[in-house]
Formats: sequence, C-alpha cells, structure tokens
Amino acid sequence: MPEGTERRAAERRFLRRAVELAAENVQSGKGGPFGAVIVSGGRILAEGTNLVTWAEDPTAHAEIVAIRRACRRRRRFHLQGCEIYTSCEPCPMCLGAIYWARLDRIYYAASREDAAAAGFQDADLYRELGLAIEERRIPMVQMMRAEGRKAFRAWKDSVTKVEY
Repeated sequence: MPEGTERRAAERRFLRRAVELAAENVQSGKGGPFGAVIVSGGRILAEGTNLVTWAEDPTAHAEIVAIRRACRRRRRFHLQGCEIYTSCEPCPMCLGAIYWARLDRIYYAASREDAAAAGFQDADLYRELGLAIEERRIPMVQMMRAEGRKAFRAWKDSVTKVEY
C-alpha cells in the first residue's frame, strides 16, 4: 500500500466502502446496518454485510462474513497481511474472530456507543466479559474436566496437527 497521503486516501476509500455496504444492507432488508471490507495489498479481498436475520444466524455479522469469504478465497484459515475496514467498532465476537484470523489492523467508523444509541447492545457484552464467571447473566457450569482434557492431550501428541 502506498505511504502518506495516498495511503490515507486509500484507507478512507476502503472505510467508505464498508459504510456504503452497511447502508445498502439496511435498504436490502437482509440484516443490520453493518458492513466490512478486508483488504490485502491495497485491494479488496472480500466484503461482508450483516446477515443475521436473513440467514437466521446470530454469528453472521459483517466482519465474520467478510473473514469467512476472505479465508475461502485465500484457501487458508488466517489473514496475516490483511486489514479490515468496518462500518462500526467490532463487537466482542467479531473482535475475537479478527484476532483469531490474525488481521494486521482494524479501521472502523461508528463507535459501540453509536451502535447502542441505535439499539445494539454490544456494551452489555463488553460488560459481561469483564465480570467473574459466577457473576455473568448466563450461568456457566464446568463439568467433566478430566474427560475434556483428553482431546488436548491427543492434540499435543499429534504429529499431523496444523497449529494455529
């Protein structure tokens, strides 16, 4: 990607595209007002919009959709060397996916406060993650830890595993 002024112009162009996707998505009725673009080498690799209601999939956020498409296109499970441009600050789920995908940088337009003002409660999720497990709204019950750890031992001992 070019340096300086040209780079900043390209960043704005990609972020503007993410915002356009969000607006188009609202008009289409397929989901919420969120769009995301993944860029590699100064070119758009993949785009995504929020498809939660259309796909009946609570994980079909714009960032997740874009990550899935970019990974399929690259035929690998990580996106090192890529950047994501998203119309809004990523929710905790999307932020986790971005880290797992190893994207190099996140650019975003609207904030989580802007999303809350529109009725999206990402702030509740951020707050929940800061609580001790026993204080969270949805109870978490750990059981059968010894049995659950067997798969991790098998993973550690596997000579055919692909680390990620």
